[in-house]
Amino acid sequence: MAAGTGGRDGDAPGRTGRQESSEERADRRWSDLLQEVRVAQTGSQVLFGFLLSVVFMPRFAQLEQFDRHLYIVTVVLGALATGSLAAPVSYHRLFAGRRLKPQLVEAAARLVAMGLVLLALTIGSALLLLLREAADGATAAWITGVVMVYFAVCWLLVPMIHLRRHNGGERRPPED
Repeated sequence: MAAGTGGRDGDAPGRTGRQESSEERADRRWSDLLQEVRVAQTGSQVLFGFLLSVVFMPRFAQLEQFDRHLYIVTVVLGALATGSLAAPVSYHRLFAGRRLKPQLVEAAARLVAMGLVLLALTIGSALLLLLREAADGATAAWITGVVMVYFAVCWLLVPMIHLRRHNGGERRPPED
């Protein structure tokens, strides 16, 4: 049914948006969150797996001290990103059956947001490590900086602009 047509009995004609209970809304938001996590979690796990194998490569022993430290930071960031993106599963297990779905969704959403920040930092750190081997340090830093700015624009700035444009400046969806 089209928005604004008063789909359920008692709905005001002209009202836009979904007509759902707080439980239905929490279920929908949880389902949406899980779909988002599947994409990000797969990427973080693949990247983390590759990072773990680097230390066992013969060339690793030849890395400069800075690059070894950068590798350690990258692996730790990857572990934290993977942990943050997997955490909603643990929350769900602990909250299951306790009628706390809205609280579960809020907590899991925060963890996923943190996981995405950590994933971006992991990618940037891994990119810097790789580019330092392929190019000089200044070029590697410049390219990595541009990529990180691109992430910030795509992942934060553009969505915030659209949100302001289409939601009257509100950052959060209207409450039920």
